[in-house]
Amino acid sequence: MGLKNKKVLITCGPTWVPIDDVRVISNTSSGTLGHTCAKICLEKGARVTLLEGPGTGALAETGIRRVKFHFLNELEDLLKKELLKKYDVVIHAAAVSDFKLKRPFSGKLSSKPKELTLTLVPARKLINLIKKISPKCFLVGFKMEPRYHQERLMKKARELLQGSQCDAVVANALNPGYQAFILYKEGEATAPVKSRLKLVQHLIQGVETRL
Repeated sequence: MGLKNKKVLITCGPTWVPIDDVRVISNTSSGTLGHTCAKICLEKGARVTLLEGPGTGALAETGIRRVKFHFLNELEDLLKKELLKKYDVVIHAAAVSDFKLKRPFSGKLSSKPKELTLTLVPARKLINLIKKISPKCFLVGFKMEPRYHQERLMKKARELLQGSQCDAVVANALNPGYQAFILYKEGEATAPVKSRLKLVQHLIQGVETRL
């Protein structure tokens, strides 16, 4: 059926979790994959909404509805609101924080102490909310490892497929050089690619054939 006139929700970029009123814990996500997904979906005729984290580059394309967020709780609130609109496809490419402070400090911490201990606790897995709110959407999750090891990535991708009820998982790694493949819920996996653009092209094509 393709993506023409389909509603597509994409998340991208990092999420912040607060340390105090001015400091945060973040990650190095650039939002590039999410931006590329948004551009190609727009080219396919989809109606695209992009939930975009802090520090992401500018996206010049008109026709994409962009909503900015900074903090983890802001993304959670946006997802809960947007998913009620019954999107056909959700591509959850944001690099969501895995941990948060047990108790963020109020005000601004002094820089005088020689040591500072931060107690972190697991953050809520936002991807686990998506199918609960929007069970009929085609959900794409992402699993990233610092080094490419296909068996380990495949295992992690299967766990995400089952645990979060994804329809597809992009498994990618940054070293040695970018490498990625896509695992679909029916068990089919694509051959590894070494280009983000090729990955997204394969992903969008795979989504289109499964809608």
